[in-house]
Amino acid sequence: MEMEKFKDELKTLGKRVVKLKDSIGSEEATKTSLIMPFFAALGYDLFNPTEFVPEFTADVGIKKGEKVDYAIVLEGKPTILIEAKSINEALTKHDSQLFRYFGTTESKFGILTNGQEYKFFTDLDEPNKMDPTPFLTVDVTRLKDIQIPELAKFHKDNFDVDKITSSAAELKYLNSLKSYLSKELNDPSENFIKFLLTEIYEGRQTKQVLDKFKPIIKKGLNQFVTERVNDKISAALKSSAVIEEQETKSNSDTTDTCDDEVVTTSEELEAYTICKVVLKDTIPLDRLFYRDNRSYFNILLDDNIRKWIIRVWFNSNGMKIELNDGNHTVYDLNEPIDIYSHSKSIIGVVETFL
Repeated sequence: MEMEKFKDELKTLGKRVVKLKDSIGSEEATKTSLIMPFFAALGYDLFNPTEFVPEFTADVGIKKGEKVDYAIVLEGKPTILIEAKSINEALTKHDSQLFRYFGTTESKFGILTNGQEYKFFTDLDEPNKMDPTPFLTVDVTRLKDIQIPELAKFHKDNFDVDKITSSAAELKYLNSLKSYLSKELNDPSENFIKFLLTEIYEGRQTKQVLDKFKPIIKKGLNQFVTERVNDKISAALKSSAVIEEQETKSNSDTTDTCDDEVVTTSEELEAYTICKVVLKDTIPLDRLFYRDNRSYFNILLDDNIRKWIIRVWFNSNGMKIELNDGNHTVYDLNEPIDIYSHSKSIIGVVETFL
């Protein structure tokens, strides 16, 4: 299995979901247009009824003939059960249905999906009993690079029950930790505040003290995270911008130049590189171009001036950007890295051209 090819297939599927979801009105349409292509990308033969079994019978207690939407059968055993729902349905209320199916077969994994979101379950807590919470949840329209290797483990070419089970335990607790930290960053609990205060405050932890420190701790934690992220992104982008500046200079050295020729600065190239980071999951990056003018730096799609995305101005007070969003919205910024905070708006501009 080629990882890059697999990644491209998943990205393409995510775009397909975005394009089709509003026109899909039934569970059957979701299965054929979204869910089956996902499992095809995982390498399973959808037209082999001994491997990818539709309407798999999973008797539940006194209810005979209960069927699960699909079962993937490997080495003669049903290994993965798949419960499918319509793209228009949330998945939370259906967990118990897959839970019932899981305990009646030899299956080791259960997948609950509506074609956009995929929830992966196993039996870490108690053998042969599906855990109430998934160890992996993936939204194919917002696929993260870190999730691709985890999905690759479910590819037919890589499938190994022991390896997946081992990583599932780690994923489960990592996800729980991230969920806990996310909650505490947003709204620190009393116990969390007390824990931190033992390290930074020597007085008595009265209710008044806890109330006083709650907004301070919330602000401090979020500033710390933001600064760490910005430092890493800024360092990577500046390095990329320097390389691109060197390439631009090298190219310009091979042609005749004039004293009044426009000079593209490292800050402008950094702004261009940041836009690449913002748009890497929206368009192929070879569609992104820039044109430098005396008055502003233009970033555009397909090297087409009618498809300009943002214009960037630098001056002694910092910089500003103008978005081609129909309203020509302008934002004052301090430095190129601040462009990243307007990612959603920039992606929105590009999507109007797609």
